[in-house]
Amino acid sequence: MTDHQRTPLFSALLEHAQKQPHQFHIPGHKKGEGMESGFKSFIGDNALSIDLINIAPLDDLHQPTGVIGEAQRLAALAFGADYTLFSVQGTSGAIMTMIMTVCGPGDKIIVPRNLHKSILSAIIFSGAKPVFVSPERDKKLGIDHGVSVRSVKKAIEMHPDAKAVLVINPTYFGVCTNLQAMVETAHRYGIPVLVDEAHGALLHFHDKLPMSAMQAGADMAATSMHKLGGSLTQSSLLHVREGLVPVKRAQTLFSMLTTTSTSYILLASLDAARKNLATRGREMAERTIRLAQEARRRINEIPGLFCFGDEILWTETAYDFDPTKLTIHVRGLGMTGYEAENRLRDRHNLEVELSDLYNILCLITPADTEESIDVLLRSLEELARGRGCGGQAEERDIRLPDIPQLSLTPRDAFYGDTEKIPFLESAGRIIAESIYVYPPGIPILLPGEVIGERHIAYIADHLEVGLPVKGPEDLTLREVKVIVEANAIF
Repeated sequence: MTDHQRTPLFSALLEHAQKQPHQFHIPGHKKGEGMESGFKSFIGDNALSIDLINIAPLDDLHQPTGVIGEAQRLAALAFGADYTLFSVQGTSGAIMTMIMTVCGPGDKIIVPRNLHKSILSAIIFSGAKPVFVSPERDKKLGIDHGVSVRSVKKAIEMHPDAKAVLVINPTYFGVCTNLQAMVETAHRYGIPVLVDEAHGALLHFHDKLPMSAMQAGADMAATSMHKLGGSLTQSSLLHVREGLVPVKRAQTLFSMLTTTSTSYILLASLDAARKNLATRGREMAERTIRLAQEARRRINEIPGLFCFGDEILWTETAYDFDPTKLTIHVRGLGMTGYEAENRLRDRHNLEVELSDLYNILCLITPADTEESIDVLLRSLEELARGRGCGGQAEERDIRLPDIPQLSLTPRDAFYGDTEKIPFLESAGRIIAESIYVYPPGIPILLPGEVIGERHIAYIADHLEVGLPVKGPEDLTLREVKVIVEANAIF
């Protein structure tokens, strides 16, 4: 039986620090002695004593054969994977590893349109050609759910040579598609499924939560342990199932994308977080779910606020739901989510995870208590009273324009010869950068796509009302970077 009480890497670090060896290696601060005194005092001797490097007793993340290898094997067992790699490049690094493991120049990959920037980065670096599938939009709440099994199946039938399907599950708002059915569909065609599971660290440890990527049979999954699993920021896990994915190639790509100066503090936090979830995960999740459900019930008693729950589960793309995510719809207060976030910060010293046009998102985690939930609820009650529930906020049309035609691979566009031209005069040109608008945070234009009049009008409307536009070098969008068009030769 696996002994999940053990923390091989963390314990080895403690044992090494207790020996107090004479250090003639990096980091140069040498347990804080060469560091600014105020920072050293704040961080503390304990943390600084294990800020070490890959000396022999502590193994090497790039070729793990000792305590790091053992810690990774325990993590794989805890999450139901064949192999697990510790990422100190965040989930972004793990996602890039997944895509570049299975895709090379010209290879097709089926991806949701609401892709994270790390997905686009991997597509650019690998030279892959994305086949986009649109997520389902909840018009009432103004948020995106996942992509449907039906739409992914159609994409596979149109592109049976695709090298992988990438799925975001759960979404930022905790909504899940029927991941198991999607995996089974892709596997019938011999296509691996990669899962961006950034917001699903707890899923594997409680049957009241949606199915985890490994439980659903996915081939690779990137899980943000630091988001909800209790490790330090920037530390994540990459899970691999042997079969459709070349495991050794995944390790090679992972090493290529990972710093050689790996943080042992981050690695140790992953080892300790795995122990916590493997030994207490169900208990932790049970308590977190209970707190979140009670908070949801009380939020829905506040006039002008709405926090959705299981009633959202009526479509193919909203197949399951993580109740620890509190998406609070504030439109009934006559304000936007951005206004609500700012008021909570300025008047109540309370920070939320995100805000958009109609919503704020609050994460309930194993760190929460009844006291912290009460603070949230009191703040929301005062927010509602202070606004007086003065009717609905102005409703804006946030229907997205059609996905543009992809004329060049994102890599060819990103590295191509470019010029800047007035954005309002760019219709018909191939864009060489990205433009995202918020809400909903889905890219309207990506490198290699043809700019249409409808895209210009949509983006210009967002700029006019002051909503965020991200991605381009010129955030005012007076100019946009496009591919240089060669003159015709007669």
